[in-house]
Amino acid sequence: MNEDRNQDRFPKQQAKQKHPDRWQRDLNPDHLAGQNIGADSDARVLEAGNALHLRKRGVAIDGLEDDELKAVPLIAEGERLQQGSTYVDLQASRREEFTARGDMEAAAGHAYVAKDRVPYEIWNRLIGEPKPGQ
Repeated sequence: MNEDRNQDRFPKQQAKQKHPDRWQRDLNPDHLAGQNIGADSDARVLEAGNALHLRKRGVAIDGLEDDELKAVPLIAEGERLQQGSTYVDLQASRREEFTARGDMEAAAGHAYVAKDRVPYEIWNRLIGEPKPGQ
């Protein structure tokens, strides 16, 4: 009954191999690098921990309580940043939000936080721009 349920599905355009097998590696060594397709990276977020771990290691994160810092997941080292998404580096001397390019990844010595994974009230205080009433 369910044998043919995937017959109408096609691979995403980015996933198609566009070169012959013998030249694929030479012509496209980083196939799919920077593409925002595939499984979500929630497992890697668990490996990286949260902003409370940074505070315990001595990184100054003022204006937030411990329970609020638990709600700030960090991007795991080596994970690619999602192209077009907004991030902040909690270990930077001056915290400013930035938009990631497709070739960026979380490097050692940085603590990146994705804006779309943090409540907006906490995000505003992380970047030093609390809004009235917060």
